[in-house]
Amino acid sequence: MSLEKILSIGGKPGLFKLITQTRSGFVAESLLDGKKITVGVRGNVSVLSEIAVYTLEEELPLAKVFQKIKEKENGSKTPIGHKADKLALEEYFFEVLPNYDEDRVYASDIKKVIQWYNILHDNGILDFEDGERTEPNPEEAAE
Repeated sequence: MSLEKILSIGGKPGLFKLITQTRSGFVAESLLDGKKITVGVRGNVSVLSEIAVYTLEEELPLAKVFQKIKEKENGSKTPIGHKADKLALEEYFFEVLPNYDEDRVYASDIKKVIQWYNILHDNGILDFEDGERTEPNPEEAAE
């Protein structure tokens, strides 16, 4: 499953898997407890494939950040939890992404990234490389 079907919903803990769209919004299933909820179109929803982390050079897609965590941990969960203190979170994130922009990436952002990675790991969603979008080559599209 790609990150294009994984959602973060404002005001709701954890992550959700998009089940189906409805006329007034969509139905999602919690990756924490499996409960289904309906969300209106006005809900504050973020698709994980659309989220990026600021680095000193560019905005790095969340899928690539997750891939770096996966490589660092050899496919295991993070040794640090999202409830660790600010300094420990920042030190860990610096090991994963040494060029992250410390002025624009807050401890609360790092907490979310670590929590989300661990939730995805618990649900067996570890194929982050397929979540990357690639633009078709105009020459190939014309053929």
